Amino acid sequence: MPANLTLSIETNAGGVAKSTISYNLAYELGVRGYSVALLDIDPNESLTLFCGLGEVKALGTMANVYDPGFKGNWPLVTAWQGKIDRIQVCKGGKDLHETIREISKDLRGAYILADRLSDYPLSHDFVIIDCPATLEPLPLTALAASSHVLIPIQPEYKASQSAAAMIEWYYYNCKRLRLKPIPKILGIVPTRWKSDWGAHRSIVEELPLVCKNLGIQYFSPIRESADILNASGRGLPLGIYRPGKEARGDFLPIVDALVQELKVIRGQ
Repeated sequence: MPANLTLSIETNAGGVAKSTISYNLAYELGVRGYSVALLDIDPNESLTLFCGLGEVKALGTMANVYDPGFKGNWPLVTAWQGKIDRIQVCKGGKDLHETIREISKDLRGAYILADRLSDYPLSHDFVIIDCPATLEPLPLTALAASSHVLIPIQPEYKASQSAAAMIEWYYYNCKRLRLKPIPKILGIVPTRWKSDWGAHRSIVEELPLVCKNLGIQYFSPIRESADILNASGRGLPLGIYRPGKEARGDFLPIVDALVQELKVIRGQ
């Protein structure tokens, strides 16, 4: 089985469009012919809803994957059937609140998801993990399971400090968990960007230098868009809801980077 790329979307704040990024990246990768498993480890299950699966019956959720009795039967549901058949989702939900408590008591709690993916590997080209807007404990399990990390941040006045705090969290926990190899930071991407806001423009002008000094790739911002908002409300990616809109192109540099990284993993 060919190796896959596992990407976690990590953030220390809510409202940074991590779920929006996750499912739009998955769709754009699917359009290019790659298969993608989306793992929703957020109790708020935004990703599940954005994929139009809120009312879809499933055999289980990510809580079942974390359960000690899990035997490899990943409860995956296909998203957007009839439009594309390469994207599958393992739903999140409220049961993950109990998962958080169980992980906290488990001596190997931070490695549970990595163990699951190692013992019962997924055959998809990409695995994308949508994390909750906190840094413990579920995002730690995603970090330990990932080959790559993407960090979205909002272009607010504390954006530089926010980015630095995330990088500090990343290095501290990679060392603490003794991850070898450590997941690669794919890059930092500003989100919900409003080009007509002077504050947003000045911060976005500053961030590339911050990223350069940190030795991390900077992705051009993902704009705040009514089309993106409406698409998520309808449970559709932008590429299905409004395929010709400029906002769709905001995701493509990240997609290009992911495809290139997969080729590196596979020695292509």
